[in-house]
Amino acid sequence: MTMTTTSIELDSDTQTRIQRLAEAQQRSANGILREAVEQYVAREEEAQKMRREVMASLEHYETTGLHLTGDEVDAWLARIEAGEDVDLPECHV
Repeated sequence: MTMTTTSIELDSDTQTRIQRLAEAQQRSANGILREAVEQYVAREEEAQKMRREVMASLEHYETTGLHLTGDEVDAWLARIEAGEDVDLPECHV
């Protein structure tokens, strides 16, 4: 993987906090920042993926009317929690 350099402006309090963390963990401030950015990007990518899936599900429901009720989903999840190997119930109108 090719690494590139990016600079960011931080207030002195945040910079001090990062430096303290780095020292406490015997890591570089750069390593702390890189990990923080990687975690943020991964979390935001997952959130975007979830939003796309929700919108696709909503569009499918609006087009077909197929759905499960909350009670049906709760009952299905309860069976899974009880250790049963059950398939997702069939969606209906």
